[in-house]
Parts: sequence; C-alpha cells; structure tokens
Amino acid sequence: MKSENTPVTVNHIIAMKRHGEKIIALTAYDAMFARLEDEAGIDLILVGDSLGMVVQGHKDTIPVTIDDTIYHTRACAKVVKQALLVSDMPFMSYQESIEQALHNAGRCMKEAGARAVKLEGGAFIAETVRRLVEVGIPVMGHIGMQPQMVNIYGGYKIQGKKSEQAKQIMRDAEAIQNAGAFSIVLEKIPRQLAADITKKLKIPTIGIAAGPDCDGQILVNYDLFGLADQFNFKFVRRYMEMAQDVRNAVAKWSEDIRSGDFPNDDESF
Repeated sequence: MKSENTPVTVNHIIAMKRHGEKIIALTAYDAMFARLEDEAGIDLILVGDSLGMVVQGHKDTIPVTIDDTIYHTRACAKVVKQALLVSDMPFMSYQESIEQALHNAGRCMKEAGARAVKLEGGAFIAETVRRLVEVGIPVMGHIGMQPQMVNIYGGYKIQGKKSEQAKQIMRDAEAIQNAGAFSIVLEKIPRQLAADITKKLKIPTIGIAAGPDCDGQILVNYDLFGLADQFNFKFVRRYMEMAQDVRNAVAKWSEDIRSGDFPNDDESF
C-alpha cells in the first residue's frame, strides 16, 4: 500500500491485489490531461498506442512508431508526479528480436521518462518479457484481444469465447506472469474467463471490456470524457460529453466575435 504523496511503483500495484484494492488506470497522451488525471489520484497512466486512433486519426494502432510513443510519454512524464507512468510499445517495436525490445524499451525509460512498458502478446513473448525484467525494465502484459493483431482477427473481436481459445489465453497469462510481468491487461474477453484468470494469477489483472472481476480497470481517456464520440463501445461509460461541449463553446465564441461582443473592454489592454 502506498502512502499519501508517495509515487506509485510497480510494487504498489502488485500489493494492491493482495490488499483487495482496485487499481485505477487511464490513458493519457499529453501534459494537460496527464496532469489532471494525476491530480485526480489515479494509480497508473498508460501512454497507449491508442494515440494512433484518438490523436493521429488512424483507423487502428498499427502505424504508431516508437518515436511517437517516446514523444507523447515525454510530454506526460514532465507533469506526472504520483501515478505510475507506462509506455505502450507499438507494433513491431519489440517483436523482431529481444535486442530490438531491449533497445526500444530502454529508450522509453531513458529518453521519455516511463517507469514501465506494456507489451501485447502471450507465451510467445515470454522470453522477451523475462529479459526486459532482468535488466530492470518493469513490464505490463496485455492478452486477450490484442489491437496490434487486428489484421489477424479481422476486426476488434471478442477473444476466448471458444474453450480452446480460452485455455490458450489462460496459458498466456501464466506465461507472462512467470516471465516476471508485474500486471496484465485483459482486453475484450468473457467476464468469467477474466474472473478465472484473476483468481489464478498472483499479479494484478487490469481489465478493459473484461467485466468487473479484474483487479483494476483501464479506459481510453477520450472515451471516458466523451471526446471520442464517434465511437460507441458497449464497455465504455462516458462521464462527460466533452465533444459536444467543445462544439458548443466554439460556436458561442464564433457568435460573440461576429456580433462584436468578443473581445470586450475588460478583455482588451
């Protein structure tokens, strides 16, 4: 358990599972949102490769580069004081070889200021996870529906509905845990499978579209705030409708300019 004003570490995240405390995680891609989320007291901020969709306008995360990740992580690292800041390793920044993974994960830590990295993949990347941890780079796993595999899946489809697939996801979870990861994201899998994995593992599970039985939850911040209102996902609960507020504010500002009301005497020097 962490004390007030003590930065969250991977050991705190692991301990939260033992103490039955829910882990609160959210993405961020810039200093403004990272600062606000950090001040709100969440446990973990992920600079997700989802930036490819919500910041860069791509249809998926595939085009994101390691330089993109480093740029956005560096912006967040300047303002995050409490939460554990994690860099998401993008497509083909670690799959080629362990040496490639070490080089790029090291850049996220040294150049960008991340305190951990996240890798998608199951048992086949266990040796990569193990090597990263051995040299001092904490790793968060990511199994179930892996966005970087979207072209194999043929879309963002639920994984683990079939018995053999569910067994493989369980094996993947154990392999990543045994390789030394400090936590695992479970994405878009049936609730019962997520619950079974959470019960089986000693490290925390953090769910997204995986039901309420995980040790924590994560969402894309633009979804939570209602900024990405072009998407309407079943697993997202919007706590704001910021996209419409932005439209309304811009429309009102434009109206005030046209009418001569902005800027007024008080807003002029």
